[in-house]
Amino acid sequence: MYHSFSHYAPLRSVERKRSNGVMIANDTGSATTYALLNLAERGVMFIQPGDPIYAGQIVGEHNRDNDLNVNVVKAKHLTNIRAASKEQTVVLKAPRILTLEAALEYIEQDELMELTPQSVRIRKRLLLENDRKRADRRDRDRAEAMA
Repeated sequence: MYHSFSHYAPLRSVERKRSNGVMIANDTGSATTYALLNLAERGVMFIQPGDPIYAGQIVGEHNRDNDLNVNVVKAKHLTNIRAASKEQTVVLKAPRILTLEAALEYIEQDELMELTPQSVRIRKRLLLENDRKRADRRDRDRAEAMA
């Protein structure tokens, strides 16, 4: 009989990193269909139109490896001009609904998970974009000073 067991050893944790970045809301309000339609090609969304959103909340997964600040509460400008083609219904892709386990596996070091009876949300540890940039710059300066 053949086997590949060598010996017992303590479990070692492997640091996993996501290959894709996230889309982070930069404004507070209610998500609009217009904004989500414009962001649909940039990645997979975690929210639906009408969901309450706050600045710093992660609203989707970006196609690329960097984080992207987006405005999901942007409303369509209303005009007095009407066109027949403008009244078409908009069809969005279904959002990825995060479960408790999926959200815990998804988050990284600079992110937190919020659990409420109504929803499971992911957010950045630092909610404001300027605070995140400042902390990133400070960490980079510390790493350069150590080297």
